[in-house]
Amino acid sequence: MLNSLRVQAKADYLGILGSIGCIIHCLITPVLVMTSTLLRNDSLRTGFLSLDYLFIAINIMAVWSASRHTSRRLARSLWLCLTLFTIGLLLEKLDARFAYLAYAASLGLVVTHVLNIRRHTH
Repeated sequence: MLNSLRVQAKADYLGILGSIGCIIHCLITPVLVMTSTLLRNDSLRTGFLSLDYLFIAINIMAVWSASRHTSRRLARSLWLCLTLFTIGLLLEKLDARFAYLAYAASLGLVVTHVLNIRRHTH
């Protein structure tokens, strides 16, 4: 039991790190693309912009692991935030509102992971 709580806590911390990392990446990328000569290279730019998929994969692993041993309410919240996060990231090029959806869902993931950590420490 103690070992599964450690794994879940690590999953929650991984989810928080992945979500905050994505927010920072999404806020910094436009500035770097406009100001950096390094990111004017198409292959580097495409690689940097495709980090979205890495953040989606990190959050899928974190949510899957964290939701296995938590309440149904928190598990549903984690999966809902992850779904909205993924939709927002994948569709942000179609409309700017999807980027805001991704930001909000990312914050939702952070809050839900923190609540999950607090649930298991009390």
